[in-house]
Amino acid sequence: MRKRTLFRLAAGTAAVGAATLAYASLVERNMFTLRRYDVPVLPADAEPLRVLHLSDLHMMPDQRRKQGWVASLAALDPDLVVVTGDNMAHPGAVPGVLRALQPLLDYPGAFVFGSNDYTGPVWKNPFTYFLPDREYTEGVDLPFEELREVLTGAGWVDLNNARTTLKAGGRAVELVGVDDPHVERDDYAAVAGPVSPSADLSIALSHSPEPAVLDQMAADGFGLLLAGHTHGGQVCVPGVGALVTNCGLPRSMAKGLHRWPGSNSWLHVSAGLGTHPTAPVRFACPPEASLLTL
Repeated sequence: MRKRTLFRLAAGTAAVGAATLAYASLVERNMFTLRRYDVPVLPADAEPLRVLHLSDLHMMPDQRRKQGWVASLAALDPDLVVVTGDNMAHPGAVPGVLRALQPLLDYPGAFVFGSNDYTGPVWKNPFTYFLPDREYTEGVDLPFEELREVLTGAGWVDLNNARTTLKAGGRAVELVGVDDPHVERDDYAAVAGPVSPSADLSIALSHSPEPAVLDQMAADGFGLLLAGHTHGGQVCVPGVGALVTNCGLPRSMAKGLHRWPGSNSWLHVSAGLGTHPTAPVRFACPPEASLLTL
């Protein structure tokens, strides 16, 4: 009787595990979701400005469903489009990224890169994400210069360790960004300084939301900080949330809108639209884009 009970428990556990894996890999990772947030960074009597925040596409060439869904977001008619990196997951991904972003290139836009714009993913034990000092392993080179040329050629602003002001929604929007801190490509010191008093709004971008970088951006007066990288935890526990963030950000801030501690700035972290190709699963954390109404 005891052996039969143990066998049934083991069989039941295996069945639940298999069903969960099937759901996470076949269903939820394709449940593209639009999140909407109101962010109080403009005067109360100001006309709202709408920012579409995309991140972590991790595009593979044949992901037509994802490409079509992202392209459909042009119907939101955003004032500004912001992309916070990790666009590619394959050397042949640029055409797929372009199919996704093409309708959005008609709007003012800005971008920074993530580590997976420079080099492709490699297989890794997912439990290593719990190790704070794990070694970063690079994969095959990706065509980031080709992607950069496409985006800047369409008029979008390259904010990898850069700063500029552009017009969006009839307002002067000051933008600053850094290249990916996760692989130590950031150089905020080269673009640091107080926000311009002539700007109507100031926004800062980083792929990885590393607190050391966000602290400096907030101290300079940037009212809205945008990042990705965390995938929102990617595999979360209902009622608990993210188990890891893969950076210095607290797990409680792995996705969504938060007040940045010790400042007047808001941080929005996108849970992203893709997954690492060797771990194509999401659980309690569907892929997302965000429309921020400022």
